[in-house]
Amino acid sequence: MKLSRIVSNQNGVSRKRANALIATGRVSVNGKVCRNPQHDVSEFCGVTADGDVIQQARPSLYLMLNKPVGYLSATFDDTHPTVLELFPPDLKHDLHIGGRLDRASTGLLILTNDGNWSRRLTEPEIKIPKVYLVTTEQPIAEETHRRFSEGIWFEYEQLTTSPAQIEVLQEREARVTIYEGRYHQVKRMFHAVGNRVTSLHRERMGEIRLNEELSPGQYRTLTAAEIASV
Repeated sequence: MKLSRIVSNQNGVSRKRANALIATGRVSVNGKVCRNPQHDVSEFCGVTADGDVIQQARPSLYLMLNKPVGYLSATFDDTHPTVLELFPPDLKHDLHIGGRLDRASTGLLILTNDGNWSRRLTEPEIKIPKVYLVTTEQPIAEETHRRFSEGIWFEYEQLTTSPAQIEVLQEREARVTIYEGRYHQVKRMFHAVGNRVTSLHRERMGEIRLNEELSPGQYRTLTAAEIASV
């Protein structure tokens, strides 16, 4: 948001008055005077006007969770436990999920309070690769590679998925890379070729790889390099 808008909205003054306060050096962003009304200010920056706090600074959070089976990727549910229940109360109310996993699936889950960052992580047009280890009910048919690389037609959305890669590891196990993240996408792709996924474990999103030293239910802060990779 532009600095002038923050000062005007939060300080109860007109935009003209806000611009004057900024131009005369009476407004600071993160402790430094800013004289540019058009300066972009994130939700995490602290803003003061004449020493009064206009916007409180708050830390940005970027966390990796090894999601266990049985937890919903949701903020609240009346029936099932949610992944936010795995975090302490002082964190969980600020977090949202960047790229969900269904209740039966496990592995890499990203949680953050930075909406702009998480949108880049999950936006289908950006095509960040998402890698899954998949176990299937039936042996993986030879045609699966071709069908996935051509894209699978999803009747409900009236679209064809982006080309995906599959690396068959064993008769019923494969590593699958997709570039979108639509509802139950990997499971629906296997269903379209006459197979059923019995387990789904996300290993990687872009350059962010699950730290397998994390036990199911444990989390850690992303590194600066991991955050910058998105």
